[in-house]
Amino acid sequence: MSQIGSFTRSNDYTGTIKTLAIDAKARLVPSDPAPTSDKAPDLRVIVSGVEIGAAWRRTSKDDRTYHSVKLDDPSFTAPIYANLFEGDDGGFALIWSR
Repeated sequence: MSQIGSFTRSNDYTGTIKTLAIDAKARLVPSDPAPTSDKAPDLRVIVSGVEIGAAWRRTSKDDRTYHSVKLDDPSFTAPIYANLFEGDDGGFALIWSR
């Protein structure tokens, strides 16, 4: 696993996503307040005004809250899956997983 993003949180999560192919400022913003389905995401991932992903709130086995993130774009060969965790310093790390 490797870190592909760093975020801070006020109302939204704001930060950057960096990989070999991506270097973008991003925001994770709350989804619509009234989800239409149980599978609706909790957050939307926005880059340059375009939605490129979504995130769902999860709880780990050790009772730690995190977000499961899926990033996708027509320029990607496949979706990118990652998890957004709060770090000890109060920031948030986007950790890529395959």
